[in-house]
Amino acid sequence: MTSTATIYHNPRCNTSRTVLKMIQEAGIEPTVVKYLETPPSKDGLRKLLDDAGMTASQAIRKREAVYKELGLKDATEDELIAAMVDNPILIERPIVVTDKGTVLARPADKVREVL
Repeated sequence: MTSTATIYHNPRCNTSRTVLKMIQEAGIEPTVVKYLETPPSKDGLRKLLDDAGMTASQAIRKREAVYKELGLKDATEDELIAAMVDNPILIERPIVVTDKGTVLARPADKVREVL
């Protein structure tokens, strides 16, 4: 059983709250990173995405207004990473890291893959 977990969490997001509860119900008290307040560095975000097997274009919130405002539709992966670090609301959530792996827990049940 996994003993440690970190969740990149937005308390205002229903899916993020659900996943946090699922981790706690599994008997794990995770480290909670409120990534809107303390966003990861470019290298940190790149590692999270690499570990989850995702590209920046798969993990960016395309429906956020700032995505359109910044004209990111044709941006490169490096440009997307930079935009996500500068505007952490663009980072899809929640990302969960355990000793079993890293997953973007959308839908929420995906978190079970790493618990």
